[in-house]
Amino acid sequence: MPSFDIVSKTEMAEVDNALAGVRRDIEQRYDFKGSKCSLERAENDITVLADDQPKLDTVHELLRVHMTRRKVDANFLDFSAKVERAAGDTVRHVVKIRQGIAQDLAKKIVKAIKDSKMKVQVAIQGDELRVTGKKRDDLQEAIAYVRGMKLEQPLQYVNFRD
Repeated sequence: MPSFDIVSKTEMAEVDNALAGVRRDIEQRYDFKGSKCSLERAENDITVLADDQPKLDTVHELLRVHMTRRKVDANFLDFSAKVERAAGDTVRHVVKIRQGIAQDLAKKIVKAIKDSKMKVQVAIQGDELRVTGKKRDDLQEAIAYVRGMKLEQPLQYVNFRD
């Protein structure tokens, strides 16, 4: 039975390379001279420390630009966490790196595929989805349908098997 998996995974080595590029930019830019801006990554969290809100916004923009340069979709970054005050009049923001498909998003995708009356079956397997069907064309139609859904999280389609 032909099948494929829908996953959402980030290449962490490329994320680290993008963070190194942002750090280089911060060291070289004139508007960051003498500031205490820094980036730290721990697992799936990037902690951004900046002097004030405008500098924090600039670091966010640099982060998006460098992620795109490293061919990592910037939509993997979740900026929804609250900006908090840190020691010495600085601000701290924890940016999450989205890994895997959340349960509510997985259910939304499954429901949309089932409502479209395609001849495929979708199963949630942890943080990924497995789509199976009798024909390869049905699976390709399912991929095109999910791509057309315009979800906020980037998805990859892997393990396509006949």
